[in-house]
Amino acid sequence: MKKVIFLLIAVWAVTLISCEKEPGKGGNATLYGRVWVRDYNTTFTALLDAYWAQNEDVFIVYGDEKGVSDRVRTSYNGSFQFKYLRPGKYTIFAYSKDSTLQTLAEIPIIRTVVIGDNDKDVEVPQIDILK
Repeated sequence: MKKVIFLLIAVWAVTLISCEKEPGKGGNATLYGRVWVRDYNTTFTALLDAYWAQNEDVFIVYGDEKGVSDRVRTSYNGSFQFKYLRPGKYTIFAYSKDSTLQTLAEIPIIRTVVIGDNDKDVEVPQIDILK
């Protein structure tokens, strides 16, 4: 009987250890950053203005997921944050005009960030977009 109990405890412990949680919601960490806008004329030959992005979409992808995991909008001062995240790799991005004028579609400006096991607040490098 003691062998059976020991075996069950061992199997439970191995299962518990091997169940590593994937990146995503459910943790205590926060990713935060800011988005800066450089506003050019239509041919990108003259800078008209530069300012912190207001009400701009910022997206996050958890780990290796195939699509967008969540979206927030920037505040009046260009700041954004994603709260309650677990340790792991995250991809943060916002869309920008293409200064090469090779496409009319917007292009993603991407930042990859890793939250470590003991990280609480992790800053995302500034995202610079073109308008």
